[in-house]
Amino acid sequence: MIYVRSLRFRMMLLFSVVVGSLLAVSYLGFYALLAREVRAQVDRQLLETAGPVVADLNADPNDEDVEQFNLADEYFEILDPSGRVVQLSRNMKKHSLALGVQPLDPSRIAFRTLEDADRDRLRLVLVPLVPRPGSGVRILAFALPTRDADLVLARFRHLGLVLLPFSLLVTGLVSSWYVGRSLRPIAELTRRAADTTERIGNPGAQALWPPLTVSNPPDEVGLLAETFNRLFVRVDSALRQLRQFVSDASHELRTPLSILQGETELLLAEPRSAGQYQKALGVIDEELKKLSRIVEGLFTLSLADAGQLQLARDPVYLNEVLEEACALISPRARAKNIDIERSLGQEVACLGDETFLRQLFLTFLDNSVKYSPPHTRVRVDLRTVDSRVQINFEDQGAGISKEHLPRIFERFYRVSSPEAGEAQSGGLGLAIAQAITRSMGGSIDCESTPGRGSTFTVNLPLE
Repeated sequence: MIYVRSLRFRMMLLFSVVVGSLLAVSYLGFYALLAREVRAQVDRQLLETAGPVVADLNADPNDEDVEQFNLADEYFEILDPSGRVVQLSRNMKKHSLALGVQPLDPSRIAFRTLEDADRDRLRLVLVPLVPRPGSGVRILAFALPTRDADLVLARFRHLGLVLLPFSLLVTGLVSSWYVGRSLRPIAELTRRAADTTERIGNPGAQALWPPLTVSNPPDEVGLLAETFNRLFVRVDSALRQLRQFVSDASHELRTPLSILQGETELLLAEPRSAGQYQKALGVIDEELKKLSRIVEGLFTLSLADAGQLQLARDPVYLNEVLEEACALISPRARAKNIDIERSLGQEVACLGDETFLRQLFLTFLDNSVKYSPPHTRVRVDLRTVDSRVQINFEDQGAGISKEHLPRIFERFYRVSSPEAGEAQSGGLGLAIAQAITRSMGGSIDCESTPGRGSTFTVNLPLE
């Protein structure tokens, strides 16, 4: 019952019914044309054979040679207009053609088909003759058996009865193969969709599917298969990123939560002095701030992923926002004897969100100071190129190797740096920076050389 209801079976059945109906109609049409042509050929043969006899009888109306005719399968009669037999050919043995006693039309040639029990099926032509003196108009009836024509038609019917079922069988097999081949990508899509459902609920499944085989890319099924190939790749990538993100987020949240729990247990274990309480509360406050930054960052990224990150479009001077960001990061830079060189003399106005822009610039300045060794410099340049503005953040830190560059904007992705002695880009800063930049229609480029430093370039449109 399931197979009967399948799309493949229904398409094959429809295709076979349509083709079978066309074949049957074509066969009947060919048979009708063949029967008509065979009958016309017999009629032409009747006229050609009767022609000399009619000419002879018209030349000598009193001639009674018809009674002497004794040709195999050729039957002659002379009739009067009432249908009465006047003469018979000898081979009819006094047995007329059984036309019946009925008036005949002496003004035109007529054809008839006779079913004779004593003879084969006959085809008859009635030809008016020249009137005989004293007896009026006479009509020559000439008949031939139609066994040869009937044999041809019978063979055609038998051939059709054999070829029609054979054609239907071949049509069914071809349609089954073609429909199955055409629908194979859809069956594969169904299997892949089921696998996707299983993988969503099975965290241990990590294997990426091979792409679907597209037999005919230009057609609708081929385009559907190619579209689902891209969809499956994106779903697989999204699943892996989601699992990695949850794992990294859990790892990032576990550390401050563990510290908070430990400090709280120590405070509750026994009475403490005021200084100890103040020190523990300072640790708790620092960890709470870290948790707040992580949660706020995750919230910002979730809004960006959903396309709902709303940025204000107010007139902003980028050089002023950059100057303010550099002033905010200067105390940390001075603590490591890092100079912040600024080239912000040009005033650049654009439409943007001052709060998010400050956060964007602070992210790169904070990373530059954090991962640069003491007694180095961080350079910030602002310039316009065509209809865009470029802000460069150049440091002299440990740098990032090429294999890590494509992934530094992923959330919680860590870059191990032996020179720096710690993991770089382990949070959400660069991911948030990229989300903010993309929301403003811009982009971020990074060039880095291990041991010499990195340069981050923010490209924003000018309006």
